Amino acid sequence: MVDVLFKNASYVAADLGSTIFEIMDGAGGARIQPGTRVLIKPNLLMPAGPDRGITTHPLIVKAVVAYVLEKGAKPVVADSPGMGSFEKILRKGGYLDATSGMDVLFRPFRDSVSVDIGEPFGAIGLAREALQSDFVINLAKLKTHAQMLLTLGVKNMFGCVIGLKKPEWHLKAGTDRAMFARLLVQICRAVDPDITIVDGIMALEGQGPGRSGTTRELGLIAGSRNAYALDMTLCKVLGLDPSELQTHKAAKELKLLPENINLSGRFHVLNDFVFPDIGPLTLGPKMLHGFMRRNIIQKPVVDNNACKLCGECWKYCPVKAITHNIKGIRFNYDTCIRCYCCLEICPYGAIQMKEPLLGKLVRPYIHSSET
Repeated sequence: MVDVLFKNASYVAADLGSTIFEIMDGAGGARIQPGTRVLIKPNLLMPAGPDRGITTHPLIVKAVVAYVLEKGAKPVVADSPGMGSFEKILRKGGYLDATSGMDVLFRPFRDSVSVDIGEPFGAIGLAREALQSDFVINLAKLKTHAQMLLTLGVKNMFGCVIGLKKPEWHLKAGTDRAMFARLLVQICRAVDPDITIVDGIMALEGQGPGRSGTTRELGLIAGSRNAYALDMTLCKVLGLDPSELQTHKAAKELKLLPENINLSGRFHVLNDFVFPDIGPLTLGPKMLHGFMRRNIIQKPVVDNNACKLCGECWKYCPVKAITHNIKGIRFNYDTCIRCYCCLEICPYGAIQMKEPLLGKLVRPYIHSSET
């Protein structure tokens, strides 16, 4: 039996700390031993204020740090951001202010350890701190994701892949969403977080997980020992069939889902949460793929009025499909694999995913090549 705990919460509520303590207790926090090294892995995608809904809220991090310190353990807060310096994320995100005076170490993941995560990927480099800590607490953020639909507990572990190794794995997975989802699940299995908590007090809907998303207050926080069970349950809370989430399908195929899940706490099912419109990545016979990718398949587009030519998108793009000149950026849609890393890391929200008009007209008559 695996417990999934739900709590109604607010960032301004005086009892937020006690709410987090309850979730930690219910998810197995008693296993934290005095003197042990505890890794706290939040979602630190980019420099963003707490009100943007992009990163795990600093008060959630503060409460978990306080819990670990109360157990007599040594908390380390670490992640590998998608863009921006770790120090800037800490300042802009409010983490240093929130934990002022607390005995906690903040540092980015620096060193990788090669670990075999299983077929078909074999050995990949994952953060040493994540693999060698005595206890791992996974602090995810509830957000939509333009490529994978949602980023919850399982996907948060992708941050254990350090720096520019992330787009390399996007490149290797290519246009196969199911393959990338399997990679995410097998990374999560390798790290094996002891507790996963998802911050859904302020969520991100629409074209997340970066600045193109739209904040929405859900007032919800959830936790469990089992990240896969937690993600599945959150799908249901959001009114989504879990089978539509590729990471859930991969976890199910790998037999990582518990047979029995006990839900504790109050929540209501949403029927109006706004998900990104996930279109197919390939269509039709191979000889027509070029035409389809340019004229029918959903693609990233830029608002050059909002674009500041900062360079984050073309530096991060795994297939180098973005070029630029003084007038703005351009996409090579034949090369683009629709990973939407550009949308994710754009600090100005200048990139959106759009479906061409022809694609909207013919989509009802075309069967996706994805299952």
